[in-house]
Amino acid sequence: MLPLKTKIKTLSKEYLPETIEIRRHLHSHPELSFQEFNTSNYIAFKLKQYNIPYSQGLVKTGIVALIEGKNPTKKTIALRADMDALPIQETNIAEYKSQNNGIMHACGHDVHSASLLTSAKILSELKNEFEGTIKLIFQPGEEKLPGGASLMIKEGVLENPHPQSIFGQHVFPSMEVGKVGFRKGMYMASTDEIYLTVNGKGGHAAMPTEYSNPLLIASQILLELNKTFMLEEQKLPTVLAFGKIIGNGATNVIPNEVKMEGTFRTMDETWRKEAHAKMKMIGEHIAKQMGGACDFRIEIGYPFLVNDESTTSRAQIAAEEFLGKDNVEELPIRMTAEDFAFYSQQIPSCFYRLGTGNTSKGIISGVHSSTFDIDEQALEIGSGLMAWLAINELIS
Repeated sequence: MLPLKTKIKTLSKEYLPETIEIRRHLHSHPELSFQEFNTSNYIAFKLKQYNIPYSQGLVKTGIVALIEGKNPTKKTIALRADMDALPIQETNIAEYKSQNNGIMHACGHDVHSASLLTSAKILSELKNEFEGTIKLIFQPGEEKLPGGASLMIKEGVLENPHPQSIFGQHVFPSMEVGKVGFRKGMYMASTDEIYLTVNGKGGHAAMPTEYSNPLLIASQILLELNKTFMLEEQKLPTVLAFGKIIGNGATNVIPNEVKMEGTFRTMDETWRKEAHAKMKMIGEHIAKQMGGACDFRIEIGYPFLVNDESTTSRAQIAAEEFLGKDNVEELPIRMTAEDFAFYSQQIPSCFYRLGTGNTSKGIISGVHSSTFDIDEQALEIGSGLMAWLAINELIS
């Protein structure tokens, strides 16, 4: 009788053409966050095809499925994939490019869902060879606050049955296909959205004594925030960056207000709260000094993502057994954010990276770019490894 690891490798290779077909279908038909209705229906269709029982409609488009092995109440492990796409116009030239104008799977969620579907098919076929239950979570809205993970948790996705641990994977275009990466402990930052409205007094540009220029006030606030938080970066992992400024005046028209939008990220909850207060104080103080006012709004986003030490150690060892030690890398911390962090705050979690790049083929574009794509050989590894990690966790 072949070992389970060998069976999983054989099946993931055998099912690769179907996994590619699924991924290409999803890639061609992307949908924005919390609007993944067709995606959800397609995933439900595939689960039904695989005779895997599921529930559809959590947070409208989310799906939860269960694969019960022998003695199903012994232990439950969850596997999660996200489903939403981004508001990006794809510029790739490929038969499977996006058919939905201005929407693209530029962050690999099509890869995540396709991989999990094939993992599900493999695990369902092997369910008489392991004990416990595997819960499959197809999640909407990872890209948009408040994050589909937080909403699914509120709707009970981690109950009935309650998983002892959860795994998620994410494409990593800067890592060559064939490799995966893990990091124990703190891995990804929290994220908050920053919105400033700086009010002054508009007027004719040629009459400076009669207006209070909000552009100058906003500029001074931006410079001071940048200087202050550059110093803070030396103490704790911190990013404060602004990517949008709107001052809708003209060459000779000073506007009444300026709007700025940015992001704040860190890995310490105490400092996160202190930083929010410090930002507001700086903005309001400078605006008042310069004869204006500043409305400083912070929209609280995802928490930091922490990988459980024991769960991730076991997963890393299992990945080395599955792929070979040379193909498993240690990852540095990242200041990017991910709503899988909500799960990591609730139960032992492991969020790892799947290499999808191929320099020799020119597959090098980063996520959130209009030319992002993957080496589809990664789908064999993505589906096989996730199935293996689930079974390994059930027997550990």
